[in-house]
Amino acid sequence: MNFDKNTKSILFSLMAVVLWSTSATAFKLTLEGMNFVQLLFFSSFVSTLVFFVLSYLKRRNELLSFLRKKNIKNSIILGLLNPFLYYMILLKAYTLLPAQEAQPLNYTWPIAISIFSVIFLKQKLSPVLIIGLISAFLGVIIIATGGNLTSLHFQNIYGVVLASGSSIIWAGFWIFNLLDKRDELIKLFGAFLAGTIFTAIYIFFFDSFLVSNPLSFLGAVYVGFFEMGFTFYLWLMGLSLSQNKATTSTLAYLSPFLSMIFIAIILGEVIKPSSIIGLVFIVGGILLQQIFKKPKLN
Repeated sequence: MNFDKNTKSILFSLMAVVLWSTSATAFKLTLEGMNFVQLLFFSSFVSTLVFFVLSYLKRRNELLSFLRKKNIKNSIILGLLNPFLYYMILLKAYTLLPAQEAQPLNYTWPIAISIFSVIFLKQKLSPVLIIGLISAFLGVIIIATGGNLTSLHFQNIYGVVLASGSSIIWAGFWIFNLLDKRDELIKLFGAFLAGTIFTAIYIFFFDSFLVSNPLSFLGAVYVGFFEMGFTFYLWLMGLSLSQNKATTSTLAYLSPFLSMIFIAIILGEVIKPSSIIGLVFIVGGILLQQIFKKPKLN
């Protein structure tokens, strides 16, 4: 069966979205058999192997330049931000919060990217960005308080700060990644190699490589392949084939809603109305920016 480029773009993008939608559920299940640092190490190790194989098959010439001094420096910075700090913070949040709360709180990263773009890329602070920021902030408050806005009683403020704060780390990674002009696959391989090394050093001094349930390795492999690894390649393929990248990128916002379905069915969490309402405010604020974003002038 032959598909045109745009159809392939949608198929690749939707596959990535569905796979990313399972991440929150996979995190919670795997964290039952190993701690969050161990999950980060084993999953990022798998991702490193995935990106190395993809880089070797698709970008062999660029891979040869990987060991240049500047490229190593950039990989270290990227790897420190993501996967090391980003997933260290995010996975810790998943140990403290229900998946239905941690997942949408982490989804504030597009707002954080917009703010960072104003600060570091000198983009203008538009009224739409301010409205989107307020909407996302309200969504965070609704989820963090369980919908009890009158008392502002936070159910787990530490977990909320971690889940929301991880979006700031991701925004920093995104900005630096944007400034790094290397091929995307090469950058991902370098970042995950460096991040895996950082995590291994951390575990060597402060934790243990021994896990409580060996079956949890299957979960770590799944996370490494489908959350951190191959799914990124599917998403990049989808964008590269798309005739309208802005429209294709909005498919990503289906992910948190699909994720709620997996969380309810597989994890058995009773989805609170406050989780759905908060998620709508967060995604609504993000989509508002996308709809009214001014096109770049060439």
